[in-house]
Formats: sequence, structure tokens, C-alpha cells
Amino acid sequence: MINVNDLKNGVVIEYDGKLMQILEFMHVLQNKVAYVRVKMKDLRTGSVMETALKGSDSAFKRCYIDRRPMQYIYAADGMFAFMDNETYEQIEIPAERLEWEKNFLLEGSTVSVTFYETEILGVQLDDKITLEVTDTQPAVKGDSTSKKDAVLETGFQLKVPMFIEQGEKIVVSTIDGTYVSRA
Repeated sequence: MINVNDLKNGVVIEYDGKLMQILEFMHVLQNKVAYVRVKMKDLRTGSVMETALKGSDSAFKRCYIDRRPMQYIYAADGMFAFMDNETYEQIEIPAERLEWEKNFLLEGSTVSVTFYETEILGVQLDDKITLEVTDTQPAVKGDSTSKKDAVLETGFQLKVPMFIEQGEKIVVSTIDGTYVSRA
């Protein structure tokens, strides 16, 4: 069990039957009443909520999340298959649970799969990933300020600077899907 005053960023607790990760917290004293303002993310749905917790609130169950490196091996029938590199155990995650992450998954790449006890919560990607540009228009000579559309090897579309050409490898942010730099 963990007390309200012991909450920290990154800690996962059970709150109203949900698995919530603390994103931000702030101790507040207002009109001689102390409370903790908390921003939490539901690890099952991805929704974010803010609430105020009083010191008199009961303690919360602390939940420990396991992250295992696994290799993405294939996608078929609406499922993404991953393999544990140590045990060779294979798991499948429904495609609807990886709507954003699938834009950056390449067969053979290693990602962190997150678990709570035996429940699979999802996939955690690196903040930046290197991918190849498979389709883009040729650059317009002298135009170095505007951006153009590009398609990556995963099928994801984004805006890149005019000097990027088809076949080049670029670094992309998996947080917001933007171009970062050439690889």
C-alpha cells in the first residue's frame, strides 16, 4: 500500500478499480487544507484524468508493471505477434490496442511489452526510431523552407524537409510522429 503523500511521478496505483500511472503531482495548501493535485493515465485505455486527493484518503494499492523486451515478428488477422527473446514464448496483441504504435513497428524490431501480472497492457516504443522513406516527391530546387509529404516503410505518412529523398533513412519521433533528423 502507498499513502497519498508518497505518490511520485511514474508510480502505478489502483484507483477506482483502474490501473493508473502518476504523470504529475503537486502538493497544495489552500485555505489551510492540504491536498495533492494528481494527473494520472489509465494504462488500459490511455485516457488521462486530473483529480485532487486528500491526505485523509485511504492508501492505494501500489501496482508493479513488468516490461519485457520482445521482438515484433508479424501481423496477421488483426493481431500483432511478439516473441520473448529469452524464453521464445509468443504473445499476440489485438491491432486495435496498438493503433498508434503500429505506425512504427518493423518486423524484427525489439520493443518493450508491458505487463501487469499476467495482463498484457501494450507496447512501449523508443522515443525516436529510424525508418526509410519509401515514397516522396522530388525536391524543388531552391526551396529549402517548406515541407513535403513522405511515406515511410511502415506506411506512415508525415511531413519532411524538401531535401529528404526516397530511399533515405530518417529519425522520427514516436511520440508525435514528426521528422527529427536524417539518420
